[in-house]
Amino acid sequence: MDVWTEFTIAGGLRYEIAAERGNALIRKRVLRAALEGEQRMWAAHEPERASLSSENYALEERPGRSVDGLAAIAIAPRRRDVLLIDGVILVEPHQGELKRIEGRLSKTPSFWTRRVEITRRYERMAGVRVPVSFESVASVFVVGRSSFKMTYQYQTINGHHVGDPTVTEAATGTPTGSTRPF
Repeated sequence: MDVWTEFTIAGGLRYEIAAERGNALIRKRVLRAALEGEQRMWAAHEPERASLSSENYALEERPGRSVDGLAAIAIAPRRRDVLLIDGVILVEPHQGELKRIEGRLSKTPSFWTRRVEITRRYERMAGVRVPVSFESVASVFVVGRSSFKMTYQYQTINGHHVGDPTVTEAATGTPTGSTRPF
């Protein structure tokens, strides 16, 4: 599924589905439900509950470097919450720039979904640190292992043109080149 999204402080999160393919039940009950849930989450200001702050996490530097040379800082949530992660943040050693967060959700989202491992990747664009991908692997009761991957493309950030996103071939089955955001 390819989705154009727009976020503003005043208007919250808006989305438009640009292309979709695959199982209709999964698209409706999982992907669209996730979009609606994210819309509600932003409207309720819930992301503030998950910020990387001393209020939400105990931080501890880990000696050594990751495989890709990043410094690791352990993060332990101060409470169980589906928005908090028990794992590590990986930063560039000299600048402290956040590149990745890895770990498992401190609280499972439902009875049906057991252990959820996630990886979020970040890059700096137009002077702002933004997510560029999100991956999760979960143990789903009865179904087994389930994986999910989401990538982000940006057109503008704070009014600065940063790219020309397109609908992916995977979402439509054919190359489209569509660049119709809001």
